[in-house]
Amino acid sequence: MTAATRAALRAGIDEFTFHGGTAPALRGVGLEIAPGSLTAVLGGSGSGKSTLGKVLAGWLRAGHSGALRGSLELFGTRLDFRGSAGDPRINPAEWSRRVCFVPQDAAAMLSTVRSTVAEELAFGLENRGTPRQDMLVAVERAAAGIGLSALLDRDPATLSGGELRRLAVGCAVITEPDVLVLDEPLASLDAAGAAQMADLIRSLVARGVAVVVLGHSVDRLALQAGHWIVLDGGIATAAGSPAHIMGSPELDASGVRLSAPAASALPAAPPGPAFNLGDVPVILELQGVGFGYPAASPGRPGRATENAVLRDLDFSLRPGEIVAITGPNGAGKSTLLRLFNGLLRPSYGDVRVGGNSIASMPVGGVAASVGLLFQQPRDQLFERTALREVRFGLRQLLGSEGADARARAALEDVGLSAAASVHPADLPASQQRLLALASVLARDPAVIALDEPSVGLDRHGVERLGRAVEQAAARGKGVVLVTHDAGYARTAAYRNLQIDAGRLREV
Repeated sequence: MTAATRAALRAGIDEFTFHGGTAPALRGVGLEIAPGSLTAVLGGSGSGKSTLGKVLAGWLRAGHSGALRGSLELFGTRLDFRGSAGDPRINPAEWSRRVCFVPQDAAAMLSTVRSTVAEELAFGLENRGTPRQDMLVAVERAAAGIGLSALLDRDPATLSGGELRRLAVGCAVITEPDVLVLDEPLASLDAAGAAQMADLIRSLVARGVAVVVLGHSVDRLALQAGHWIVLDGGIATAAGSPAHIMGSPELDASGVRLSAPAASALPAAPPGPAFNLGDVPVILELQGVGFGYPAASPGRPGRATENAVLRDLDFSLRPGEIVAITGPNGAGKSTLLRLFNGLLRPSYGDVRVGGNSIASMPVGGVAASVGLLFQQPRDQLFERTALREVRFGLRQLLGSEGADARARAALEDVGLSAAASVHPADLPASQQRLLALASVLARDPAVIALDEPSVGLDRHGVERLGRAVEQAAARGKGVVLVTHDAGYARTAAYRNLQIDAGRLREV
């Protein structure tokens, strides 16, 4: 094999088992990735996609993270593993120079020690001793490629979920790896952001970068790929061209979703409440609300202005209603939900829950009526088991037996009964999202506000989410879904709104 045709990365994983694991997380997985190729690894929740990506990138190393039997080969250098103490060791610093991994949780890619987007982009280059002028040029080029040129001076902590994902990918691309592994790269991106990400990946492939995308759905990136691998339960059940795999029983059994470009039809929208909404009182209302984040005032150190996000916004929600709110990344969707439950307070206007202004209510008091599912589940998971997570705080309300029964019922509603004794950190990201949803449902709030609830969910997860939301609405709860996924919004909600220039409009 000549250098020109040699694989960039080749893996033959007979078994990979985490330390302390009772069964292999990966088994019988083989792939060969050529320079300038795009490969899609598809699978449902818990299929092993993220584990495979981390093994390929050296984030999970044989001997350090678990036992590996098989081989890894990077540009002709082959390492054989027998699951023993004498196995070779991957040097993560050297491996990462050629193979870069962007995890599903985009924030995990960031240093968290840089105060601006530009500094975060430059962080990897600084560690490599790149000359300053070269860094400045690279930062400008990377920012333009991912659509963040206007945000270079922003604090990364103030970015939306989609903007954070673009930043994480930019931090990987700027180091010019030979192999790029992306876990759910389109998650939380709006339509424009997804198109820009697809264009970026096409350009990387054209320049000879080997790109691997890991996903739970047949989206625009998967449809661009020349080779698919289907994972189910850690096993590669199918591999081949998209034309060969599409419609196969292996793909169907895996729980992979068919997104709008691949699906023949979208599921029907819910029929709507069985009662006249005009006959029930408003349970949540925003009256002329405006909100802006503090921003530095140019040329006036120490002085701040407000960067307006929402303007003169009116909104109402009734019991039993499901409303979806869409809009581009950074439009203020997550900000709006935090105004609902008092985590943020409006710059002007009034937020009313159950007919009462929350202006003087403590956040804890508002949270009893407005339950919020954060965009990042890790921000609200802290207990030692899934059952304890959902049960937390219920004992004071329901007593020990009542709390246990309510928590187990909520876990059942989202399909996590079997995970009751599992530590939340050991669950796949999709199941962490469902667990966080269960913790919201168990408290039985009057309003349920869900921030990007479908991100990372496979077909089975979206079905569980849909049932849980419809059951909550049937019990008279008002539900607000914030999502970047217009197709999901149309099928899930009775009413669809869009944030446009800080205001809401019907779509």
